[in-house]
Amino acid sequence: MGAADIVPGVSGGTIAFIVGIYDRLIGALSQVNGEALKLLRQRNLKGVWRHFDGTFLLVLVLGIGSSIFTLAGVMSELLANSPILLWSFFFGLILASAYILLKMIPQKHSATWLLMLLGGVVGAVLSLLVPTQVTVNTPMVFFSGVIAICAMILPGISGSFILLMLGMYGYVITAIKTLDLFTIAVFAAGAVVGLLSFAKVLNYLLHQHRSHTLALLTGIMLGALVKVWPWKMTLETIQVGDKTIPAVEARMLPWQLPEFQMIGDLLIPLVLMLLGAGLVILLEKVSSRK
Repeated sequence: MGAADIVPGVSGGTIAFIVGIYDRLIGALSQVNGEALKLLRQRNLKGVWRHFDGTFLLVLVLGIGSSIFTLAGVMSELLANSPILLWSFFFGLILASAYILLKMIPQKHSATWLLMLLGGVVGAVLSLLVPTQVTVNTPMVFFSGVIAICAMILPGISGSFILLMLGMYGYVITAIKTLDLFTIAVFAAGAVVGLLSFAKVLNYLLHQHRSHTLALLTGIMLGALVKVWPWKMTLETIQVGDKTIPAVEARMLPWQLPEFQMIGDLLIPLVLMLLGAGLVILLEKVSSRK
């Protein structure tokens, strides 16, 4: 999940779905309720820990954190120097994930397909948005935290990509690098509020309207493939903080690339697509056994 969240356009929520922990994650995050407050008043820390599935969340957070610290440099390097290869791997991964998610839908009818179509439109529109610049102030930092974390736990929508669209990515990254504790605290507060409130909504939808929710999420994942299409050319860029971000991209077929090479621009990317898809199918089979 941490490795996926580093790449703008790929969601950690997608990875959670692949390995079969998404329901457990959303369920744990939605446990802020009267029972939790009662346990806190009783100072029953063991009960609070069990109530929030604390061991599961702790291990998950440690995994995400260690991945971000160890793989951030690698992912940034691949994104800068081998974007076709990186996007190809994630394209196959997301495509196979959408297929598996589609199989999880217990009942398919006309409303299911309509919601999937709606999700596809939402995912594609979000993927094609051009980054903008906004007035940076404390409420905007808080709002960015709320929106980014909600996107991060939704399969198909990248939290880092949403920050780019809001024009807040560079500001937040700079705050982390320079240890601007006030900005970090405001952003984290927004993330906590967004996470706890949105998790409750998702938990309710997954339990009460599972087929419709999964259909919408599948559509969002498929729509997000627009963002991770490997073969594209940057036509215009904008500066967001200290990062140069593509503003307008032309998507094309592999052989339309300048100086097209059969092996490097087509065969290897296709192999990586199959590798990403195969990894998803393997993880799904392993997790289903457990």
